[in-house]
Amino acid sequence: MAVSKKAKNVGKNVKGKVKETTGKAVGNESLEMKGEAEQAAADAKQAGQKAKDTMKH
Repeated sequence: MAVSKKAKNVGKNVKGKVKETTGKAVGNESLEMKGEAEQAAADAKQAGQKAKDTMKH
């Protein structure tokens, strides 16, 4: 996986975790759900990139 794509995915995952944690802390379910969704999307993209890398080798 390209380092820049991996960094973007990790960044999105962290951003999602911050949103989720903030949402829990302030009792904002919408923000919490958005954070969880952002993390899931980042994980899915990372898994897709890993699969592409595996196919190249």
